[in-house]
Amino acid sequence: MGSLRSVVDRVGPTLLHAVYLPEQGPSVADVVIAEPGSPGQLAAGDLVLAVAVTEQAEAVDLLRHSAERGAAAVLLKQPLAEAQPIRRAARTAGIGLIGVRAATSWAQLVWLLRTVLDAITDESEALDEGAGPGAGDLFRLADAVASVVDAPVTIEDTNSRVLAYSARQDLTDPARVSTIMGRRIPDDVLAKFRSRGVFRDLSRGRQTIFVPAQRDGTLPRLIVPIRMGGELLGSMWAVVSGPVSEERSAAFADAAPVVALHLLRRRAHADAQRRASAELLRAVLQGKASPRTAMAELGLEEGPHRVVVIDTAGGDTPGGEGLRLALLERISQGIGRRPVAADLGGLLYAVVPEDGGPGGWPELRAALAATPAEGEDELRVAAGGAVELGELATSRVQAEETLGLQRAGIVAGRVAGFDEVWTALTLHRAATAAAAARVTELGPLAAIRAQDESGGTGYVETLYEWLRHPGDPRAAARALRIHPNTLRYRMRKLLELVPLDLEDPDVRIALLTQLITTRWS
Repeated sequence: MGSLRSVVDRVGPTLLHAVYLPEQGPSVADVVIAEPGSPGQLAAGDLVLAVAVTEQAEAVDLLRHSAERGAAAVLLKQPLAEAQPIRRAARTAGIGLIGVRAATSWAQLVWLLRTVLDAITDESEALDEGAGPGAGDLFRLADAVASVVDAPVTIEDTNSRVLAYSARQDLTDPARVSTIMGRRIPDDVLAKFRSRGVFRDLSRGRQTIFVPAQRDGTLPRLIVPIRMGGELLGSMWAVVSGPVSEERSAAFADAAPVVALHLLRRRAHADAQRRASAELLRAVLQGKASPRTAMAELGLEEGPHRVVVIDTAGGDTPGGEGLRLALLERISQGIGRRPVAADLGGLLYAVVPEDGGPGGWPELRAALAATPAEGEDELRVAAGGAVELGELATSRVQAEETLGLQRAGIVAGRVAGFDEVWTALTLHRAATAAAAARVTELGPLAAIRAQDESGGTGYVETLYEWLRHPGDPRAAARALRIHPNTLRYRMRKLLELVPLDLEDPDVRIALLTQLITTRWS
């Protein structure tokens, strides 16, 4: 039993509107239909559906009679429920008054209210693994739909993943058994249905689709799309023995709007949970949340973890966010679990364990490296160092610094780890600090650069490679892609332009510092 408010909130404003809720009222126990001309046998806590009531006087009489029997509320179609005499009668009698949207089917509403009541009564029921809140509702609804169509049913999302299934699956075929065992339609079975145009018909919104039996023993399927507001939310699949009568097919299709409401509620709850997890993860990455909270709420375990930042095309736009979410789904399939992740500032941040187990950094790295992406050059992955949970903010800063080097073209490759690119980081940090100190304005470097700009001589690049390869002019020449004699000639002309004591080690170090600053800052 649950409160009237909780029942109305769970069904949602798409179908119900609370016109009047008494401060103290009985808990909701059951759903009953008021027969035309007679309220019938009512009991305490009943939700009374005024199916045949169309006149104000009838509605007022039903409200009074229901209140006398201790009913929780009367449900009337709008706009009748909003009439002032009816609202006044509900307040006087102290009974709830709920408005039902005019286009709502009473039969669908009965199903939905009863599944909601079942869920409230048994909130402690174990949820199916990975299915999330509301799974009990969805499995009960699958059983209800199966009884209507008289066939075992699965409810699936748009990616052919099984969200719920009814009883009697032992009466199906190997394809259905594999679907339930693997929690999604197997790829070979998907290919067969796709070749028959099933998914094309689903996307086009046909009411029901019948797929005949196949030569490999796959039994016929009756399929109905689940839509809400033009959006395809999923589909229901019934394994049938042969062609289905129009009555059964219509009854199967009539159940789709009720399932759609469940999927919308489920998605809204999942979105709320995801947002809460994302907010906590952001706090953890900023060092504003305790490691213990992260372990409890985000499912993180003891041991070193890395922060991984993923940069995709689109940046901080709705399109970019969609690309990152799609990438996260592909990653999850590749490693068998969904990483703890959050979208922040146009980047996807994930926290993964350092070890080589399922979902660890080595496995995630391999999945990302192998992930095909449109505009492959736009996909960059940078990982911070492995740290304890209390130091994830440090790993985040390291990952962002590594990503900055990738974006600047200093570090090549799609995937880079902070501890692997320490030489580039060292040079970049040193160059950044030297640039702030304006070291490149000292000495003869400005004159050498000016000569290059006016005469196209390339002295700056020549000097840089000569200093990087001390005592090895051939290696320096290879780096410049010139002949060693050309290198010697350039150095002689350079020393004629600006007198430099290149035998002095301090001069060489100072020049190299200036040149590194020019290239790396």
